[in-house]
Amino acid sequence: MATGKIIGYARVSTEEQHLDLQLAALEAYGCGRVYSDHGISGSRSDRPGLRAALAAARPGNTLVVWRLDRLGRSLRDLVTLMASLGERGVHIVSLTESLDTGSATGRFTFHMLAAMAEFERGLISERTRAGIAAARARGRHIGRRPALDDAQCDHATQLLPRHSLTAVARMLGVDRRTLRRALLRAEPEGRGEAPAPDGA
Repeated sequence: MATGKIIGYARVSTEEQHLDLQLAALEAYGCGRVYSDHGISGSRSDRPGLRAALAAARPGNTLVVWRLDRLGRSLRDLVTLMASLGERGVHIVSLTESLDTGSATGRFTFHMLAAMAEFERGLISERTRAGIAAARARGRHIGRRPALDDAQCDHATQLLPRHSLTAVARMLGVDRRTLRRALLRAEPEGRGEAPAPDGA
């Protein structure tokens, strides 16, 4: 059983849902104050009820929820929030999951959740790297598209002997510095030189 001040937090995602079940369970547990968010998704970080509950929590207090997903939908965000509360000396109790981070079993469960979140991050990172490698193998461009393609750079090179860098950049609809960088990238290694700035 939690010790110190007990704070409850309840949330439902839509206006059509009701908080009654959660509120009754939190009050039965002994929460002296219950904060809530009605019709607000757990993916949002700017929930006023949760913000107020976190602000009210002090070292030695316990934050009680019906289920952990009331705090956050993402495992990563949930673990981050629980770790932050733990560092502040605030325990977390989940009624339906029988989790109490004030106990040794609860702390072990939290560490398991943290390990799962780290595993999830690793999987996402591996999938991203594999996707990029596969796209590159297929010859697809990864990342931001260049402002000027090879044909435009060739056209700019032909115009520069007769026009200033600024004038050519204006013709191509880009900034002078953008044109200069594009020409530097397009220039074969060891050949030619960068276009001189206007007035040089």
